[in-house]
Amino acid sequence: MSSEKWKRRVRIIQRKLQQVGDMRPGSLNQQLTVCGRSGCRCQDPLKPHRHGPYYQLSYVHHGKSTTQFIPKALVPLVARQLKSYKTFKALTTEWVDLALILARQQLALHKKRLKTTLKKRGR
Repeated sequence: MSSEKWKRRVRIIQRKLQQVGDMRPGSLNQQLTVCGRSGCRCQDPLKPHRHGPYYQLSYVHHGKSTTQFIPKALVPLVARQLKSYKTFKALTTEWVDLALILARQQLALHKKRLKTTLKKRGR
């Protein structure tokens, strides 16, 4: 791929990043629980019927692990935010990859020009 194609892809990524909505990192898990009350339906040895589902969001931010329960009604909102974050991460990772390729090309070009300039001066 040529430099122009990589630069064009970077511009596309930049436009897509402007469209990323509200986001949050983490993962959302569904849990079913067993309580401690004897005789509760969740502790039936033949056909246990656990409590829930409960939804738990877990993430790490600034090195701190955080967990919070999410009400069932807000699960779709949180799921969209998690999806937006994954999109953001994928786009920024691709941008950095392309930036490194372009930087290497630029460095090679400058080295070549420097060698040419030094050869001309040495004549």
